[in-house]
Amino acid sequence: MSLSVYIKGLAGAILIGVSLSSLTSCKKYLDIVPDNVGTLDYAFRNKNEAENYLFTCYSTMQRQYNTIVNPGFTLAAEIIYPTDPNGFAALNEAGFSLIKGIQTPSNPLINYWDGEGGAEPMFQAIRRCNIMLENIDKPIDLDAPTKNRWLAETRFLKAYYHYWLLKMYGPIPLIKQNLPINTSAEEVKIKRATLKESFDYVLSLLDEAIPNLPPTIQNPAQELGRITKVIALSFKAEILMMQASPLFNGNPDYVGFKDKDGRTLFPDGYDASLWQKAATACKEAINEAESIGIKFHTYIPVGNVLNMNDELKQVLTLQTAVTEKWENNLELIWAMNYGFNYQNYVIPRMTDKSVASVNQNPGSFSVPIATTDLFYSKNGVPINEDKNFDYINRYATQAGDDANKNYIKLGYATAKVNFNREPRFYANLGFDGGIWFGNGVLDANNPRYVQGRGPTALAGPKSVGATNMTGYWPKKLANYITVYDETFQTEQFKLPVIRLAGLYLLYAEALNEANGPTAEAYEYIDKVRIRAGLKGVIESWQTYSSAPSKPLTKEGLRQIIHQERRIELCFEAQSGWDLRRWKELQNVLSRPLQGWNVYGETPSDYYQPRTVLIPVFGQRNYLWPIKTDNLVVNTNLTQNPNW
Repeated sequence: MSLSVYIKGLAGAILIGVSLSSLTSCKKYLDIVPDNVGTLDYAFRNKNEAENYLFTCYSTMQRQYNTIVNPGFTLAAEIIYPTDPNGFAALNEAGFSLIKGIQTPSNPLINYWDGEGGAEPMFQAIRRCNIMLENIDKPIDLDAPTKNRWLAETRFLKAYYHYWLLKMYGPIPLIKQNLPINTSAEEVKIKRATLKESFDYVLSLLDEAIPNLPPTIQNPAQELGRITKVIALSFKAEILMMQASPLFNGNPDYVGFKDKDGRTLFPDGYDASLWQKAATACKEAINEAESIGIKFHTYIPVGNVLNMNDELKQVLTLQTAVTEKWENNLELIWAMNYGFNYQNYVIPRMTDKSVASVNQNPGSFSVPIATTDLFYSKNGVPINEDKNFDYINRYATQAGDDANKNYIKLGYATAKVNFNREPRFYANLGFDGGIWFGNGVLDANNPRYVQGRGPTALAGPKSVGATNMTGYWPKKLANYITVYDETFQTEQFKLPVIRLAGLYLLYAEALNEANGPTAEAYEYIDKVRIRAGLKGVIESWQTYSSAPSKPLTKEGLRQIIHQERRIELCFEAQSGWDLRRWKELQNVLSRPLQGWNVYGETPSDYYQPRTVLIPVFGQRNYLWPIKTDNLVVNTNLTQNPNW
């Protein structure tokens, strides 16, 4: 019989007797739940058992590898998915439905408050962490350094779970310790803290944790994925950036929002000092990262790659910054221990034999044209600003030429908008006529390419589920070693949570918001741009842009930094969170999402933009609704605005 006690959704009902063995177990060491735990005394009887319980505290976080229930991945409409009108879903569609306006308080989508819709129950995870903290003194063979490390890891995890709820719901109830079993029904009805109290508590947990976390993992085979000091510092920087951003800093939409006791839950005004705090935290994280050897990733060639050229090496450096194994990727600060599970939704059909397995490997993760338009021209400025880019005629077609042969199949007609783009465009996107290096062919002089026009084309639409709606594939999420032919042979990778390029751009953003354009802000943007094969911001805008003074003002540089983050971190489950905190998501989702006419057989028919989805996103959607059932049981809870 288990003594685990948790609050489901913090609704007010304490549920006793939920066996830990009833939870999903996994062989991954950070995602285990011990079976047949009769008492907490048994669970903490010695160091080995206590470490197993520590891994139960990790388990909820580790199971968040499933990106399709991460709003950061689905809410920005970087990728859309062809929902089956007959209801025969091949995967969980809740995340992709967030942009359709169908979320309600009675049925919240990907509900992390209660653990529904494929989401993990965060309050249950918090209670596990509290159990660990409350029982850490029981193992008699636990030495002090190990104990301090485990306490630090648990406090980090407790902060992580609180923050996940905080960034979705705003002010949240804080579970600082578990309630005794004999707690009265009224005492269980915990109120929401204010937004400041919520942030302060999460940050205080991190500040307690950071000094006792190890700088690096000494034994990656046994411990990779456990929290280190650089992870915690980088996470703290991200939290402070969220607190400083327009969603939570002086947001007029939430002024005057009170709980049932009349307490104002959101701050009344804007606090400019939060940006400086965020900048300081970003720099501390950068310093720690660089001190332990974290630096930009560069492509590591495998032995059987033939005829490598500079352009392809640049593309593969950018692509493998995400898909390289963690232990070989010096840029990766943090990832989950599970691999990205959807490469069969990412890779188009490029061989005759691959067509036979379209239902199992549909290649249906579709990138709207609006997402592809984010990527710069080869001159490093937006395509609608580049004086040398033929923006007006971008949907006309032209044949692949010798100058672009490493990006576009020689002689193959494709849209002009696919020519003369920055290297990240070709690293991130697959498209009709585009070169797709890998997939079993590692000769740069004879690579595979995508043929997507019409149902007869290899990558063209085959069925409702096996159709790429837009004609663009998120190539960045495909390991070039993965092979989709007669069978699907997956080379796994772990999608980054934090990597160095993202941290640099956070720092540049914080500096600009705190002080306006500075040499240091330009320096950290330019570090990312130069690795991407582009010139610095000032030089690029002054030479090629129709708005040459744009980087010289805070507002202009803000636009550049936001676009730079959306480009650099595209498809990495970051943009959904960024667009929310910037309060730009409503604008992004106010326009119909378009793709090519994928049923067109000829270039002139195919390259006609058409609307494939009309998003619905209003002001209230910035915060998740608390499920109605919780409000009924816990009468001290207040629903979020406009729900």
